[in-house]
Amino acid sequence: MSFVTDYPAASPDTAIDHFSKRLSMETDCSDVASALVSGEQDFVLLHVVGSPDAYERRHVPGALHLPHRDISRERMAEWPEDKLFVTYCAGPHCNGADQAALKLARLGRPVKIMIGGITGWADEELPFASGSEPGVFRKQAA
Repeated sequence: MSFVTDYPAASPDTAIDHFSKRLSMETDCSDVASALVSGEQDFVLLHVVGSPDAYERRHVPGALHLPHRDISRERMAEWPEDKLFVTYCAGPHCNGADQAALKLARLGRPVKIMIGGITGWADEELPFASGSEPGVFRKQAA
């Protein structure tokens, strides 16, 4: 037996439950980029870590800078209660997206995390925006 099969796979029903739950809490860089390119951004993308200077140097186009420490009921009041939020942070070594997602969920807001964060975005060679404004996703020429 290999290390892969040391533990038997879950039943299909258990796998369906697990992966359905996981996908209800996560999205990935490619899916976010696809929504930005198509103009079907039906969520608010939040850059939840780093200083304003770090955000100005590099962020995902369309993302608002809202550090997880600044998320509050009052701050979130500018969006409808049912608006989906997608949080991201520096990458797999950072838990800022999780902290923001937990805060948003505690406020009763629908939320997902963009897995990979900035590191994943860079790994997929997707373009970044710079400056103090969210910017617009511009598909790079091949």
